[in-house]
Amino acid sequence: MRKYILSASFALLVAAAAVSVTAMTPPAMAASQIKYVVNDIAVTSGDIQHRAAFLRLQRRKGDAANEMVEQALRMSEVKRLGIRVSDQQVNDSYARFASNNKMQVKQLDGVLAQAGVTKEHFKEFIRAQMAWNQALGARYRAEQGGNSLSQQDVVRRMLNNGGTKPTATEYMLQQVIFVVPAAERGKTLGKRKREAEAMRGRFNGCGTTHEFAKGLIDVTVRDLGRVLAPQLPPDWADQIKKTKTGAATAVRETERGVEFIGVCSAREVSDDKVAQMVFQSEGEIGGKSDEFDKKYMAELKKKARIVQR
Repeated sequence: MRKYILSASFALLVAAAAVSVTAMTPPAMAASQIKYVVNDIAVTSGDIQHRAAFLRLQRRKGDAANEMVEQALRMSEVKRLGIRVSDQQVNDSYARFASNNKMQVKQLDGVLAQAGVTKEHFKEFIRAQMAWNQALGARYRAEQGGNSLSQQDVVRRMLNNGGTKPTATEYMLQQVIFVVPAAERGKTLGKRKREAEAMRGRFNGCGTTHEFAKGLIDVTVRDLGRVLAPQLPPDWADQIKKTKTGAATAVRETERGVEFIGVCSAREVSDDKVAQMVFQSEGEIGGKSDEFDKKYMAELKKKARIVQR
């Protein structure tokens, strides 16, 4: 699957920039004006200037205006698909990028500000890449729906692996949602997040969750049943895999409100269904990611309403 991870060369450039940040002078920023409207998403002159600075920091050639138009197209599509990347996910990724480059978050903030990129622009770039990665995966799976591996394909791959069936972790999961209506999000999100954190702190297996939730307002508990590792939603997969049995993932903001997932049990399984699913997921997009991305973007551009001002 296509990754949103930033290139090593860019990471090195940012790390190098951190050493000489005082010598860098960001370009002067004029008052921001709307330059394009892409499916009702505005692209401003400020957005384009920040992207131009981003390209300079990467020492990469490119058309800043075109990149921002394409980013707006991607965000329009992920919105249509109902994909949402939370601020927490973006901030976590941003912090990991700083840590991987041996910087504090504030140091990275300074580097991006001095380069004329700004942390806000970089975070929106991260958000767009994470969301688009999910959109690509969803589109690919939809297109491959009628082309799943046959039993013969599975047998052939098993023979290539020395006759060994692959294994996968099978999870029993429980989803706990503290519902926050869209109209009340700004006013109650913080309070609901604290309530969710308190319940997560008391979580000790899935047996008592429904009882805990009875005394709480607008809390939904869903027993998700058995889910194989390749079936885990991309935005939850890493957290679930790191969570011990009987514990719960960190609380996350989602389009529904705030939620966490409890891991009731986890065990390794191996059967024909697992083999088919593992082999299918191993072949997902893979080396065709750039080609698939270009095809998807070309389709979006044909249908898009792009107005230049």
